[in-house]
Amino acid sequence: MKPIEEYVVSIPDFPEQGVIFRDVTSVLQDAEGLHLAIDKMQEKLDGIDFDVVAGPESRGFIFGVPIAYNMKKPFVPVRKKGKLPRETVSIEYELEYGTASIEMHKDSIKPGQRVVIIDDLIATGGTTEAIIKLIEGMGGEVARIIFLMELAGLKGRERLKDYDVDSVIIYPGK
Repeated sequence: MKPIEEYVVSIPDFPEQGVIFRDVTSVLQDAEGLHLAIDKMQEKLDGIDFDVVAGPESRGFIFGVPIAYNMKKPFVPVRKKGKLPRETVSIEYELEYGTASIEMHKDSIKPGQRVVIIDDLIATGGTTEAIIKLIEGMGGEVARIIFLMELAGLKGRERLKDYDVDSVIIYPGK
């Protein structure tokens, strides 16, 4: 099996000149790549005491659900506003060009629960910061945050400096 980095296709000058787009779908489309990605992310939870896995749609679902399943933990989806059927808590946060809202079911995190957040990529950290605020607002505690890929040049880890953050692959640029 080749290293996980070799499953990621890098596309220069997308979506704009000077940016290298790291395509997670190339990992998902390869059975060995997908298996390796989930295994590598799950290894980052060795020794971590937690109760729940949370992940944002859609790629946080893709990686978070199999990890929750393997570790016999529940999975809590974090969705775009208006997608969950029961009572929710929501938060609006800043994007590069505007705002977005995400939400979770109001009863998805119980006070005192230790939560692991799983997602495919950290760039600026804004979405993850919003998820943390939702979890903490329900009385949960963020035990660790795991990403498959990190774009270190966008400094998202600095935004999450008060939390235990780990990434499988770290790219130095944007």
